[in-house]
Amino acid sequence: MKIALLGYGKMGQVIERIALERGHEIVLKKDENNTFDGLSNADVAIDFSVPTAAVSNISSCFHANVPVISGTTGWLEHYDEMAALCTAKNGGFISSSNFSLGVNIFFELNEYLAKIMSKFDSYSVDMEEIHHTQKLDAPSGTAISLAKGVIENSSYTNWTLEKPEAKQIHIEAKRIGTVPGTHTVTYNSVVDAIEIKHTAHNREGFALGAVIAAEWIVGKQGIFTMKDVLEF
Repeated sequence: MKIALLGYGKMGQVIERIALERGHEIVLKKDENNTFDGLSNADVAIDFSVPTAAVSNISSCFHANVPVISGTTGWLEHYDEMAALCTAKNGGFISSSNFSLGVNIFFELNEYLAKIMSKFDSYSVDMEEIHHTQKLDAPSGTAISLAKGVIENSSYTNWTLEKPEAKQIHIEAKRIGTVPGTHTVTYNSVVDAIEIKHTAHNREGFALGAVIAAEWIVGKQGIFTMKDVLEF
């Protein structure tokens, strides 16, 4: 499989190593100073760039008939626009806040727990996410996905970084050292607390999941999620 890497920072470099170990070829490594030369030779593109580059990267892939795996966060106000372009171009697209296999299992657990807890008004939910100091967006895309998972399965209506109002989920976003990513969902009552937590030890899990998603999407048309890839 021939892969175009759109974004060649720390994540892009780990993705490159894992892709090569799995027998794939890298035909383009693009950062903000490069062109898209070589994109047309790719079977699939993996985008781990920055929010300001994501839309250009993704749209260029669809125009070149190259399916896209996008792990960039902070650009999702343009998601509907990119999804419409994917459909118009008969493209393939997976955008996820987190491609880690463990995190996607955590997403499923979070939704299941939210359904159970929605029956118990004595508990309130809040979230905490911790990442390295170089992470640009806050809260993390993963934390937002977790909040949406609760909202879709409960009476909560929104999330906030500020002091929460009624039916809002408070997210505490922390930036500490070189932490790859830790996410905690806590249900509190006056008598006890229920907590689920995912801790990433390194970037390997994110990168492996993205490569697995890229392997899966080649030859497919449509807009998919990691639920499709992992057959949840």
